[in-house]
Amino acid sequence: MPPPTDALAPWHSFYALLGEASATMVALLFVAATIGAGVFSGTRPTAARVFLSASVVNFGLILALALIILAPLEHWLVLGALVIACGLFGLGHTTVAWRGSLQDGLIARIDTEDRIWYLALPAIGYLCVIASGIGLAVETLPGCVMLAVAMGVLLLTGVHNAWDITLWVITRQRE
Repeated sequence: MPPPTDALAPWHSFYALLGEASATMVALLFVAATIGAGVFSGTRPTAARVFLSASVVNFGLILALALIILAPLEHWLVLGALVIACGLFGLGHTTVAWRGSLQDGLIARIDTEDRIWYLALPAIGYLCVIASGIGLAVETLPGCVMLAVAMGVLLLTGVHNAWDITLWVITRQRE
């Protein structure tokens, strides 16, 4: 395989766009969180972790992964290791959110759709990021494709969740 910079050159615009989109979404989430500051309070840390923090982590990791892919890395092993580290971080955050939602009973209070969008899909996305990192580390082209798919899943999940959070905050403030 050619060096990562050469092999990933055709993906440059794709990853640049993903990075820009995720950075924009992080900024918009901060605006939404500021507007709805009274809805997520210190008395509901698990809800904030499952709903707000998870979306920021999704978008933040998409941005980090885009920057890693666009960086002039010359070794597949280094690229794969960085991608795996990002996936592990995201999966760790999702695991903590799952555990917290089970411990305080939040999981029983949220519907199946929210369990899928806020917990299951991010976990699947992060597992795919880890798998793609392994593929990149062993210099396989499918690792590049799987990373693109994983980041697409995380981006779509994040956009859905950001919109869902915004609507939820707006309706709660009017009650």
